Amino acid sequence: MTKDKVKVIITNRQKDVTIPTGLRLLVRRCCTAVLQMENFKGSAEVSVSFVNNAQIKELNAQYRNKDIETDVLSFVMSEDGKYDLDPVTGAQILGDVVISMEKAVEQADIYGHSLQREVGYLTCHSVLHLLGYDHEDNMERVRMREKEEAVMDMLGLPASSSYVIED
Repeated sequence: MTKDKVKVIITNRQKDVTIPTGLRLLVRRCCTAVLQMENFKGSAEVSVSFVNNAQIKELNAQYRNKDIETDVLSFVMSEDGKYDLDPVTGAQILGDVVISMEKAVEQADIYGHSLQREVGYLTCHSVLHLLGYDHEDNMERVRMREKEEAVMDMLGLPASSSYVIED
C-alpha cells in the first residue's frame, strides 16, 4: 500500500520581508497537519505563495472586488467537492494559498506572537478554506477557529493572546 503524500509548492514572490529559516518547513507541516486532522484521503497538492501588500491587494481586487490588502487568500480548485488531479502524480490539487508577508509581520506584532506562528495560523486557515470550510456565520467561524488552534497546538505554536485588541 502506498502512503498518501502531501506536496506543498512554495514560491516567494516578494522582497519586502526576509523569509526566516524554517518557515517553508513550517508551512509544509501546517498543510500536512490540517489534512491529517481532517482525515483527507489520497495524495494532495497545495501551492503557497508569499507576496507583499500591493500584490495581495491586486489579487483581492481582481478576484473578490475588494480594493484592500488582506492577510491571506485561498483559491479552491474543487468543484462540488471534487478536485482536479495532477496528471503526473495523480494527487488532488487542492488550490492556492497566497500570504501577504507584510501583513503577517504587522499582525504578529499586533497579536504579540512570532512571525512563524502568524504564517502558520494563516496557512492552517487557508487550507481549511481549500477543504470547504467557511466563516460566514458565527458557528462556522467558531468551528474553524477551534480547528486552526488545534493544529497550532499540535505543532507547538499555541496562541499567546486572545486575538482581541483592547482599546
